[in-house]
Formats: sequence, structure tokens, C-alpha cells
Amino acid sequence: MARRTSTPVAPEVSIQVQRRVPARGIPSAESLRAFARAALQPGAGGELTLRITDAEESRALNRDFRGKDKPTNVLSFGYDVPDMLGDLVICADVVAQEAAEQGKVPRAHWAHMVVHGCLHLQGFDHECEPDAAHMEATETAILAALGFRNPY
Repeated sequence: MARRTSTPVAPEVSIQVQRRVPARGIPSAESLRAFARAALQPGAGGELTLRITDAEESRALNRDFRGKDKPTNVLSFGYDVPDMLGDLVICADVVAQEAAEQGKVPRAHWAHMVVHGCLHLQGFDHECEPDAAHMEATETAILAALGFRNPY
């Protein structure tokens, strides 16, 4: 009898774009999915929702869930529910502004924000220096594999 091997299932990545957000400058849904899948460790199955929003919604979520009354680039909401990896909320306005201010290619900055958020959903953090260094090195390696330069 043939031996069955199991292949890790890629997570389902749903993309939502808030109606008020213009599509200009946002990578395609397939690109966003590829960025997310590159950042997810083997076996990190389940569903991931990536929501692209404007500054107003980002600010409200950041205020309500983190106590910070300003929009932010990416928010990660993990769930302790089977088959649910979590939600990422990325603010198109902030990502565009940061890319311009930092002289970054917008597509590269989008990739970084998706990778950064996915790592948070998998338990990475940057609250202390050793954790930040580990997370940054992991981000840099994933982004390099995707063809992007070191974002730091």
C-alpha cells in the first residue's frame, strides 16, 4: 500500500479593501497573498483576513484596541480559534506616507507591512531588544526571498 504524506496547507488569505480607499498604489490581491504566505511558517494553516483601510478606520481601531488615538501602518488581531489565523488591518494612507517619507518603494513597504503583521500573528514581537532583533532579522530574510531590500 502506498504511504500517504501530508503537505502543509497554505492558509486561506482573504483580501478586503474599504470602499473609500483608492486602489492606486496597493499591490494586487495575488501579491498581497504571496507576501502573507511567504511570512507564514509551514503548518500555519487557517484563515487570514487582510483588510486595507483608510486613516479614519485605522485610527478608530488603534484607539479602541491599543489606546493610541492615531492611525497606524498595520494592526494584527490574532484569534485563539481553530482554523483562524487572524486579521491584519493595513492603513493605505499611512503606508503611502511612510514610503514617501522614508524614500522606500511603495510595493516594498507594503510587503514589509504584510510580513510584519503576519509575524506578529505567529507570536513575534519587538517590545525588547533581543525580540526586536530576531523579528527584524526574520523580516529581512523573508523580504529578501521575495526580492526586496532590507527595510531597516
